[in-house]
Amino acid sequence: MVKQELEELEKQPIIQEIEEVVEEIVKKVNKKVKGSLKNIEEKIDKVSNELIGGEESEGKKNKNNLEEDDSGEERLIFDLYNISEVKVKDPGLKSALNLKYALVIKSRGRHRERFGKSKVNIVERLVNIISVPGHRGKKHKIITNWASGKYNKNLKQVLEAFKIIHERTKENPIQVLVNAIENGSPMDEVTMIQYGGARYPQAVDSSPSRRISIALRNISHGAYDKSFNKKKPFSQALAEELINTAKGSGDSIAVTKRTELEKQADAAR
Repeated sequence: MVKQELEELEKQPIIQEIEEVVEEIVKKVNKKVKGSLKNIEEKIDKVSNELIGGEESEGKKNKNNLEEDDSGEERLIFDLYNISEVKVKDPGLKSALNLKYALVIKSRGRHRERFGKSKVNIVERLVNIISVPGHRGKKHKIITNWASGKYNKNLKQVLEAFKIIHERTKENPIQVLVNAIENGSPMDEVTMIQYGGARYPQAVDSSPSRRISIALRNISHGAYDKSFNKKKPFSQALAEELINTAKGSGDSIAVTKRTELEKQADAAR
């Protein structure tokens, strides 16, 4: 018994030394961890401030994917028309109306995700919708030899229409296109609701993307109806439809269809 007590007494100082060493190691590790955490927090704060500052500056420069050059340099699409001077007056369309600069506007179908239309330039959306001008509802009623779905062929029609617009109005054709979309896009529409076995119309607000799609569709349909089976070429009819819609004239089919939709929505409220 005496030997065991002596051995325990001899072990006590060794245990104390080990505990002191462990405590020192733990303190050093805690200091290093705290320092590294502080550095990480500082880096995160810097990155977040840079991101917030960049988003604020981008939001001030452009809220609708419009890239403006502060140096005053012209950004000409197809080396013809300056897209940096185009302005969107309707605040409801700024989020969906894309005016991003590119020398040759052709996305090659990259934006196929949900809400991908807002990433496609508005000129390209007009070219794409012209490729199927014979659609009425869910049917393709009319077929022509030139509306073959070829992008370059449809783009040629649009550029010819832009040339006519520039000669007649002495304005930027892209600005005329934006004004036509603003005047030809309906604010609300009518949908059918079934309640208790009965179906009745109900007025609903149109989203910005749908407003642009409806305006472009009505513009292309109006131009196509005015040129089909007639001597007037499609490019000239498209130019006249864009000019009339931009002015809000009653000769525009897009404007008349917009007023009809809004009247139906008002009656269904």
